[in-house]
Amino acid sequence: MKLYDDQGAPNPRRVRIFLAEKGVEVETVPVSIMKGEHKQDAYRKISPMSRVPALQLDDGTVILESVSICRYIECLHPEPNLLGTTPQEIAQIDMWSRRMESELMAPMAATFRHTNPNMAALEKQVPEFGENQRAIANRRLAMLNDDLADREFIAGDRYTLADITAQCTLEFFPRLAEFDLKDEYVHLNRWREAVKNRPAARASIGK
Repeated sequence: MKLYDDQGAPNPRRVRIFLAEKGVEVETVPVSIMKGEHKQDAYRKISPMSRVPALQLDDGTVILESVSICRYIECLHPEPNLLGTTPQEIAQIDMWSRRMESELMAPMAATFRHTNPNMAALEKQVPEFGENQRAIANRRLAMLNDDLADREFIAGDRYTLADITAQCTLEFFPRLAEFDLKDEYVHLNRWREAVKNRPAARASIGK
């Protein structure tokens, strides 16, 4: 297998953390989004929509989308489990993973793409839209703090893909799009510190 990876982007890091949690090593091929390498013809033969990451199997099959790659890895390496074991747990983890992706990552990404000057070369920016998305993301941050008031992790009492998605989101976008992770978000900040210090999270940086 080969993982086409960008060290700077949050979605590829989701896969790197997932792999590190599993203790699985995969050959990586760097693809720089900021340099536009994901839009070059050679990479588009692998990922026609220029999406990174991409997992290419030994038979040439390509799996795109971070969550789909993670599901494939989980099937090959079921332990430690990150996607659920019982029907109820699988549904809960899937629900929270989707929420973190659509309600937190998506609006933060839109804010970054439409308000950060460094993205002007890659995006037809609409600052008003970016600020609208910022307000949506900030509301979700407050809700997430409340969500974490009565449990250790996002989907329950253990670390899962839902945490990985939120973790990669909150370690990337706030520093680039000026989101305020307020001191009064005590539950959210407690969780952030815990997941940041996991060995897999540290291993996924600069790998």
